[in-house]
Amino acid sequence: MKLITTTLLLILFTFVPCSAQNLNLKGGLAIEGYDPVSYFKGKPVEGTKEFNKQYQGGTYRFASAQNQDEFAKNPDKYVPKYGGWCAYAMADGNKVSIDPETYKIIDGRLYLFYHTILSNTLRKWNEDEQNLHQKADAAWQKIDHN
Repeated sequence: MKLITTTLLLILFTFVPCSAQNLNLKGGLAIEGYDPVSYFKGKPVEGTKEFNKQYQGGTYRFASAQNQDEFAKNPDKYVPKYGGWCAYAMADGNKVSIDPETYKIIDGRLYLFYHTILSNTLRKWNEDEQNLHQKADAAWQKIDHN
């Protein structure tokens, strides 16, 4: 019974939108201005000022009107998990900036990661994804509901 309750709570909180103060924004832009729909089309690209949409306190940019329209129809499908913070760092409850070109789609959701010459957190995530994913979900639930 405890497992069922825990699972249901995780599912419920997975779909609760994050509050604006918990979004990873740079100059008001989510995903550092990258087009969230482009990740699902195979390659992240920067959006333009011409195509943008406000959502949950952040501005999302798009590379085309078509991508902007797709986002408008179902924004929760395209917004990154954990408010756009690094998924690997979120497993420890930390809000760490990302490299918008280091990402992974898991179960139809966008996960972003920190990446520099010295550190690629996506590689570390892949080594222990199941465990880190559970920890990140639990940490995000605490952060987003405070």
